[in-house]
Amino acid sequence: MLWVVLAVFVTFILILFVLSELIAPKKISLNGAHVLVTGGSSGIGKCLAIEAARRGASVTLLARNQARLEEARAEVQKHLADNKQQKVLCVSADVTKDFNALEKTVKQVEEEQGPITALINCAGTSMSAKFLDTPVEEFKRMMDINYLGSVLLTRAVLPSLMRQKQGRIVLVSSMAGQLGLFGYTAYSASKFALRGMAESLQMEVRPFNIQVTLAFPPDTDTPGFAEEQKSKPKETRLISESGGLFQPEVVAKSILDDMMRGRFVSSIGLDGFMLSTITAGFSPISSIMEALQQVSLMGLFRFISLFYLAHFDHTVKKCHQETEAESNKKSS
Repeated sequence: MLWVVLAVFVTFILILFVLSELIAPKKISLNGAHVLVTGGSSGIGKCLAIEAARRGASVTLLARNQARLEEARAEVQKHLADNKQQKVLCVSADVTKDFNALEKTVKQVEEEQGPITALINCAGTSMSAKFLDTPVEEFKRMMDINYLGSVLLTRAVLPSLMRQKQGRIVLVSSMAGQLGLFGYTAYSASKFALRGMAESLQMEVRPFNIQVTLAFPPDTDTPGFAEEQKSKPKETRLISESGGLFQPEVVAKSILDDMMRGRFVSSIGLDGFMLSTITAGFSPISSIMEALQQVSLMGLFRFISLFYLAHFDHTVKKCHQETEAESNKKSS
């Protein structure tokens, strides 16, 4: 009897696996494609551009700093595939400002590079400080760059993808866009906002064969991360260190792989997988197997997360006690 149950269970899993592949979005090729990357002058954005070029795509780099863009273009060109049609274009633009100007920029880029196949919204910035130490203007700046910048450029590019009835859109959030941490009241809010946009947008564009990928990269060894470390509160630094530090090349490859496969969520590492499972909620699924994983593991991962939260709270409490002790020592 046990063998029969086991056989039925294994057969059921195999059927789900086969159906999952049939239902999953069709993987796209980047050979001959046109990929537009915002924030492409450094960090994860530049590594995404390099990886896309390696896979045969023409790449458009969009960022504000023209000098850094030119440096990035020279580096991306070193990694072009054998596709002789490939080109690397640089465009200096601010994705948070003039929407009409962005529309014109997209039109000009497509005239030179051809229709955009994939848009990767990687432009962003980070900062960490206690809530009361965060200037009010910083909350708006975070939303403008990390959220509104992706909204405006996606709005400018989407009509082209809809006319083609295919395409990919990537929104790069952060693991801090899945859970709120000490010191990230401004940053986390801007990254959480991308999830609401991504889930709603995916429902709208699915009939046009357009897939949205929401990426949740962990702490990554980039110039932006190094700059943030200079002013990061001790509590935030200690909590973040528990998740490790990833290389941008590894993060970029993972995001690009997930984009090509049409996965809605892109996560990296064991902590990333656990967070994405716990926070799945009503988010779209890319396969039946993915749904099965979430249903079967969500309770277990939630239980494990309680220990993480207890550790975070202990870290904050310990830092608070140390600060008070130092303050009392100075005043005595």
